[in-house]
Amino acid sequence: MVSRSSTKRAMQVPSHLALIPDGNRRWSKLHRFALFKGYEAGVRKFVDFGIWAKGFGVNTLTVWALSTENISSRSKTEIGTLYALYIKAARDPKILDTLQKNHARIRVIGNLTGVPKKVKEAFAYLEGKTRMYKEFTINLLVGYGGHDDMVYALRRIRAESAHHHRVEITEKTIRENIRTASVPDVDLIIRTSGEMRLSGFLPWQSDYSELYFTKKYWPDFEKADLEKALNVFSQRKRRFGK
Repeated sequence: MVSRSSTKRAMQVPSHLALIPDGNRRWSKLHRFALFKGYEAGVRKFVDFGIWAKGFGVNTLTVWALSTENISSRSKTEIGTLYALYIKAARDPKILDTLQKNHARIRVIGNLTGVPKKVKEAFAYLEGKTRMYKEFTINLLVGYGGHDDMVYALRRIRAESAHHHRVEITEKTIRENIRTASVPDVDLIIRTSGEMRLSGFLPWQSDYSELYFTKKYWPDFEKADLEKALNVFSQRKRRFGK
């Protein structure tokens, strides 16, 4: 964990901040906008959020962009809209310029098996253009689900045992084989829109995470809201089971 000094006091900032940006559809409905407007606003907000987080001293940001449940349960039209927005954002020169100026590295993690080729190519392009940066990492979870992550790890361990040697199932071997093996433990998780649950978000990395829930829909979340969440985190006493 790193510290940040402000004009008021020193604030303890999470090294790893995670985000569940919820409420895009409800935001669109509230404002009587077309559905895609909410998602479009959400994508734009995410870029701003990443820069705010880095400015406060966060080292790693992990965002749940698309869950396995989203892909399987939502309409093809809605998922297609999201994919189109992801392609547009990944290829946007302004967004890339912002990421590069802030030395932000993008990493896409998840089960991309069913994701269209054009979307995967756009993500790969963005990852390639930011691969050299080490100062700030943004993990985008796409096609991600906590249960899927655990099943994936156990299948890999079983395959390793069958083809080479018997692998003992331990915390270490599970941790090494989940899709999110490169994602460190999370200090603080923020979820917007008033939902007060994790919905299977990073079960392995969140056992000692601090949780912060806000009623604001994701497109309405502002820098002041992030600072408020970080101040709340700074005041909590983390015991880690002690």
